[in-house]
This record gives sequence, structure tokens and C-alpha cells, in this order.
Amino acid sequence: MDYLSFAMDAARRLGADYADIRIQRTQTEMLYLRNLSLKHCNLDELYGYGIRVFKNGAWGFAHNTVFSEEAIEKTVKTAFNIATQSARVAHGTGLTLAHERGYIDTFRSPFSIDPFDIPFAEKIELMREVNQTMLRYNDIKVATFMLECRKDEKLFASTLDSRLDITTVYIEPNFTATAVTAEDSQSRSFREGGHAKGWEWIRSLNLVDKARHVAQEAIMKVHADSLGAEERRTLLLDPIHMSLTMHESVGHPTELDRVLGWEADFAGISFATPEKLRSFQYGSPIVNFVADNTLADGLASAGYDDDGVPNQKWYIVKDGILNEYGTTRATAPFIGQQMSRGCNRATHYYDFPINRIPNLYLEPGKEPLSPNELIADTKDGVLIEGQGSFSIDQHRVNFQFGGDMFWEIKDGKKVRPLKKIIYRSNNPEFWNSVDAICDERYFRTFGVSNCGKGQPGQRGRMTHGGALARFRNIRVGGSQ
Repeated sequence: MDYLSFAMDAARRLGADYADIRIQRTQTEMLYLRNLSLKHCNLDELYGYGIRVFKNGAWGFAHNTVFSEEAIEKTVKTAFNIATQSARVAHGTGLTLAHERGYIDTFRSPFSIDPFDIPFAEKIELMREVNQTMLRYNDIKVATFMLECRKDEKLFASTLDSRLDITTVYIEPNFTATAVTAEDSQSRSFREGGHAKGWEWIRSLNLVDKARHVAQEAIMKVHADSLGAEERRTLLLDPIHMSLTMHESVGHPTELDRVLGWEADFAGISFATPEKLRSFQYGSPIVNFVADNTLADGLASAGYDDDGVPNQKWYIVKDGILNEYGTTRATAPFIGQQMSRGCNRATHYYDFPINRIPNLYLEPGKEPLSPNELIADTKDGVLIEGQGSFSIDQHRVNFQFGGDMFWEIKDGKKVRPLKKIIYRSNNPEFWNSVDAICDERYFRTFGVSNCGKGQPGQRGRMTHGGALARFRNIRVGGSQ
């Protein structure tokens, strides 16, 4: 039975202005090891379909898990009735959808070994070896390892005659060593984020060697000094750390639904409002933020979004100036755009797609510059690696961030490890303070798989990245 065509024919018969259907199977595997004890082992599968209908400037949405002509027709009618009733609630002239055409295509994440073909036993054996390696160090009292694998298989059809077959995969390993002394405890983590790759990526990482490094730095950290009182200092931030900073201070503020005030009750609105487009100095002239849903192993790279719009690449910030937003077919017309940038995504079949951050990264510097050269060119500063705590206000302006590992830099050299450090800044002070970025040889990515947004909440995913960058005159100090 061609359920895709049946659903779209039913929507046309009812008089829908537009409709689409997503048939989606999602497999998720979660493994969690604490020390040498397996605490969590779970394999979930969700399978069903969601149907959207657009009528008279309003959306209706319904979902189901029963695959039959009767069930699909009923689901289409439910979505259509919700749309027509929603249109009765006067709100301006309602929504207008940006122009799009139909596509027939197939997309697959670039993986060789399906992570779901690897037995639990092999995965757990690797995790135990990593944790055991960290626990061999006397000061390491706790070792944890979380592994997540996910695969989405999606069929999409619309009344624009799109027919899309999309399969995406990602893996995310994350392990932590906690060092404990009589006076303190400190942790260091291996976090590369999620990558849209297969199990071959895990085998290439040499995680046991990385476990030794993580344990050694956790021990350094627990015996390290803090920095003392807050002062204006130079910061060097590695790309893994910056991925969280750009996510919160650039990614979310440039989601157009947040800019329009649609997203206010959960995670706030945005200061980067439309009158600032093409004029607001978001960062220094060397700051370029690229939205790139064509990124090879990006978590937002799926060929097309859930509007059926092709993945694209564009500048969010160009030469330091706010250039564009992440948009959907429903949000783009509010700022006069005729086409969507393809940022509409849902988590599961039962979720309504919402405006999401694209893959977003800080473009590397154009002149040759290595991390060692950048450190050598820094007289007095702090290098932060990895991610820690963060806080940001409801307009995405003022924020503070911690980190995972800290180094003091004096006269161009890393002189000692530090701990318990935070920095405070705001948009646009922070990104306007960038005066150097290492070149493309040192570009690294970090895939975010747990971006919370929406009510009911959805868990979105996207990839960030960059190269080591320097920030001048930022408030940096020790925390308690």
C-alpha cells in the first residue's frame, strides 16, 4: 500500500492548501557504565507517522501508529479539522508559506558500519576497558561512560509531489574521570559530541589512549590552583568549548521564531531583531558564522528539512555583521524572504516540526596560524578546553560560561593548569573581542544532540565547530 500517496490524495480531497506526511522509524540505544558496573542499557524503537495540513493560514497536525487506509484517512481529517478551527482564531492575516517545489530524492548519512549491527557485548567491553584504564590511577575514584547511538529512517511526501527517503545515523561517546583528594574533587571529560558516522569512527578514536589522557588531566586539575579575583583577561577558547558558547549566544538568537517572539516561555526571545539585519556589528570583522546543513557529518544534515526544503549553506554573520537567520517556510515570509533556509525539524514522528538551529560554525582564519603560534603570541591569558556550566539571560545578551580544563598562559607558554574558572560577557562585546582565529587545518566539530526547545519539549540536534580563537579583554576569574 502506498500510504504516502493515499494520505496526500486524502488531504487534497478535503481541500487542504498544503499537506505533508512523515513516516518515521527511530531507533535509540543508550548505555551507561559507572566504574565497572553497567547501570543502564536500553534499546528503544518508535515507529509511526505524523501528518500536517495547512488551511486558511493555519496548521493542523495529527499522528498515529496504525497503518491502514482507515487510520490514515482519519488522521488526515483530524489534522484538517485542527487547521480549519485554528484559522478561526484571528491573528493578523494568518501564516503564509514561503515558495517551494517538490523533490524526489534519497539521502543517507555517510557511514560504513551501522552501530546497531554491533552487539551490546562489544560496546560494553570497550566501555569497561576505558573505565578500567581511568580507574587504574589512584586519585580517580569515579569513572563514567555514556554511549548513545541513534538511527532515523524517514519517508516524506507532500502535496508539492515530494517523495523523500532519508536515513540518518549518529553516535555520541562521552566519558569522565573524577579525581578526589581530601580537599577537593574535579572531573575531566572526553566529549567530542555526536557525529553522523558509523561504528568505524569509534574504532578510529583509540579511546583507551584518550582515557589515560583524561585521567591524567583530572588529577592535574584537582591539584591545581584557581585564578583568583575576576579581571579583564585574554581568553583562548578551543572549538569544543566554543561550540556551546556559539550555540547559546549565536545559534539560538538567530532562530527566526525566537526573533519573532514565538519562542518566549521556554529559553527566552532574542535581541537580534530584524531591524538589525545587515547593520548590527555582531562580531569583529574576522568573525564569520556559517550555517551549513550540507556539512558532511553534521547532525542537522539530512538532505532536506521537515518542510521538504533542501539543505543549504549561508552566512548568519558575515564579516562581523548580522547577515541572516535560520528560517522555515512559515517564518521566512515575516521578514520578506521568498524562500526558506530549511531549518524546520521534528524529533520524532509525533512531534510538530519547529524552527531549529542549523549546523553552525565559526569560519576558520584565512591566514596560516597554528594553536602553538597563537599561544606563543599571547603574553598573559587563560586557555579553556571543553565544556562546563553556562547561564544566559532571556534575551540571549548577558552570559557566563565555565569549562572542562584550564591553563594559564604567561609570555607565550602554558605554565600551569588551573581550576574553577568562569568568564562573563555579553553580545556583542564577546564576539567583537575576537582578534585571531587559527586556520582551517585546526577546524574541529562538535555535534549537539540534546538541544531542548518547544512545548511539548523536543530534543534537537545540530553540529557546531571552529578553530582555536582568541578573545581580548574579557572578565575572567575564579569561581567557588
